[in-house]
Amino acid sequence: MRKALICPTKYVQGEDEILNLGYFVKTYGESALLITHPDDVQRVKDKLDKTAEKFGVKFVSSGFQGECSRQEVARLQELAKEQNCSCTIGLGGGKAIDTAKCVAEGDALIIVPTIAATDAPTSHSAVLYTPDGAFDDYAYFKQSPSVILIDTTVIANAPVRFLVSGMGDALSTYFEARANVQSFTKVNAGLPCGYREGLCGEARGTKAAFALATLCYESLLEDGVKAKMACEENVVTQALENIIETNILLSGIGFESGGLAAAHAIHDGLTILEGTHKYFHGEKVAFGTIAQLVLENAPMEEILEVLEFCKAVGLPVCLEDIGVDTITDEELIEVAEKACIPEESIYAMPFPITVESVAAAIKAADTLGKNFKKGLLG
Repeated sequence: MRKALICPTKYVQGEDEILNLGYFVKTYGESALLITHPDDVQRVKDKLDKTAEKFGVKFVSSGFQGECSRQEVARLQELAKEQNCSCTIGLGGGKAIDTAKCVAEGDALIIVPTIAATDAPTSHSAVLYTPDGAFDDYAYFKQSPSVILIDTTVIANAPVRFLVSGMGDALSTYFEARANVQSFTKVNAGLPCGYREGLCGEARGTKAAFALATLCYESLLEDGVKAKMACEENVVTQALENIIETNILLSGIGFESGGLAAAHAIHDGLTILEGTHKYFHGEKVAFGTIAQLVLENAPMEEILEVLEFCKAVGLPVCLEDIGVDTITDEELIEVAEKACIPEESIYAMPFPITVESVAAAIKAADTLGKNFKKGLLG
């Protein structure tokens, strides 16, 4: 039996940690290609200037154009060669981070998230788009980023909604990993082959990955509300430190080496509904988690625990919370069909999946959430 776990080489987080970014650049050489949005640069410019001076390194401005496209990746790879950059830094949100992953192709990569909205920073994969923003393809690399460097002061000063969305993404981690354990399904930690080929080999999750996924859920319940309150006040507390680690590291390793299941597949299905487009990934995944629990007929006590958590931190519990005030039976079937395409993670569930059963779970989860909001449950 083949098992696998993939994770970043180094994970460091703390207050004002960007002041140490130059140290990590110095381990590779004298200069780094800095891929970031101009707004994110302005948020941390003083720290970047100080760390560059302290460690004697140079940050090469990339002129990042905001989209993780093949054309932009090729341009930045050429720029890195011209400037003799020793490493690549992705600083900011998802598009900058994914672009940096594609430019580095698994080598000498430093990721510096400025928000804790998803678990993507730790992963060895990225999403490619066309120059006008349409989905293109997934990219996989030989290893996860070399360094994840998180300045918790920066996270604390980002909008609270990002942190809460990250908790929504992390919420699914344990339940999806549990489904993979029960179904003995392969996980996304095999051997990458490049942009289009996907994974060379199949592997099952390790006990270590499932332990981290379990800890991810426990940490959310213990510190989620306290972390949100700290972020609302733009202060770093131990609870906020714990949730940043939960959203990025525990959830990141938990999803990639523990596996995805119905929650993320249902998220993908929901994206066909126009009303959901203004909602974040983690917000939609939170509702997908509730739908997964209904799909697997989880104990009511467990469903109520998840609903209570979502209410406490401000995550969606029904379709109207993600912009879907009404939905026809035909639309519901379309959502379920997209969630059930052959390559989706929903088939990691430990029982047969049908479009009809998924549609029924989404509808029932919506009703559960609405009744919960009215105080009719619990």
